[in-house]
Amino acid sequence: MIDFAKQFEYVEKKSRFLGFLLFCKNLDEIQNVLEFLRQQHKKCTHICYAYSLSSPFAEKAVDDGEPSGTAGKPILSVMQKRGVKNACVFVVRYFGGIKLGAGGLVRAYTKVTSELLREL
Repeated sequence: MIDFAKQFEYVEKKSRFLGFLLFCKNLDEIQNVLEFLRQQHKKCTHICYAYSLSSPFAEKAVDDGEPSGTAGKPILSVMQKRGVKNACVFVVRYFGGIKLGAGGLVRAYTKVTSELLREL
């Protein structure tokens, strides 16, 4: 079982977005959590994420099949604006049958990340 710092669920046009915040120190932790989430959410459509590590410095945004720049980049952007380091935000999406469009996806991933990082 993974000890997430925070979790948040958001529903937009029948798509479920499950957000998870993990404070971490290295890429191995991030990979282990990603594998855990893939096992726990086998029927999900996407697991998008972004991380920011300070030592050594590393940042990455992953769209996991969403249109380019509509998931990982918005997650990372919120993290950067809030100055969050040594953390990873994962967002598990279950497609609800209604396309959200690029703008809708950006808004959804931004909202989930903003809620996870609120009060930090």
